Amino acid sequence: MRVTKQQAAENRTRILTEAARLFRERGLSGVGVDALTEAAGLTHGSLYSRFGSKEQLAAEALGHALSTSSLARLPEQAGRDDLAAAVTRYLAPSHRDAPGQGCALAALGCEMARQPAALREVFTEALKERVRVLSTSMPGGDSSAEAKAIALLAGMVGAMVLARAVDDPAFSDRVLQASRDTLLGRIEDA
Repeated sequence: MRVTKQQAAENRTRILTEAARLFRERGLSGVGVDALTEAAGLTHGSLYSRFGSKEQLAAEALGHALSTSSLARLPEQAGRDDLAAAVTRYLAPSHRDAPGQGCALAALGCEMARQPAALREVFTEALKERVRVLSTSMPGGDSSAEAKAIALLAGMVGAMVLARAVDDPAFSDRVLQASRDTLLGRIEDA
């Protein structure tokens, strides 16, 4: 029985979504081919015939996760309120507590320096795109918009990494709250 092009595209999206979830939950090195095939409902052979390697699947899954994140959906030239809402959603306990559904920048950023070039390229291009979109939304619209966008994104991702890393829930909440308050203050002051 032949699979339609639409069904094949839906299958590919499902595979990428499941792989991206696993990578964000367990890390790139913490997910083996067995876990990927089980989550995607594939055999080893079909995984390799579709993607060629675990590295290629990881690169495509990372690209998929980064293209569907809430920061990726922030509209160009979003208003100050939209930007503040994005910061508030990002630095929320619900985001911290669901890394498999959250931002791949925060979930996988610490691993990228040790990854192959293909993965680093996908990560870099997605990061640059987030900075570009955020810079169009920075209040004031002056020549320092890119630097402000980089600082905002670094603050958000860094805060999420730290909030997830600590073993003290109350301190983790304080990391999120302090970072959220500081970054929202910068948006208001701009």
